Amino acid sequence: MRIGHGYDVHRLVENRKLILGGVEIPYEKGLLGHSDADVLVHAVMDSILGALALGDIGKHFPDNDERYNGADSIELLKKVYGIMSEKGYKLSNIDSTIICQEPKLAPFIEAMRENIAKALKCDVSCISVKATTEEKLGFTGNKEGISAHAVCLLEEIK
Repeated sequence: MRIGHGYDVHRLVENRKLILGGVEIPYEKGLLGHSDADVLVHAVMDSILGALALGDIGKHFPDNDERYNGADSIELLKKVYGIMSEKGYKLSNIDSTIICQEPKLAPFIEAMRENIAKALKCDVSCISVKATTEEKLGFTGNKEGISAHAVCLLEEIK
């Protein structure tokens, strides 16, 4: 078994869609990034790559590569699934947390879990997504950005 941790953060800006867990969330701002800036999926990918000791998403999908400009992070997660499978591992579970003051994410959590589970070819019961605020403290509390953490457990396929 191998454990991995992932973390990502992006700034909130106007004139961008807010995509979290592959779900478009209605909000007046979106996350700035080279891809769709889906902090949740980026943290999940980094946790898997970290568990495999293969670096981070910047190594595999660099922001100076035009192929990833505006990329759908769920599609990139599918590529990470392929890497994980090729290395002889399967996902046991993921536990993740999105940190933001606004918007409220509870109505979208189940769809996020389903999108991630589908991309990783696992049962939705293996994917935990939670959301929390930071009580108006720091950059997330001041609504300047959104961050996410993810921890995964991988099992070697025998």
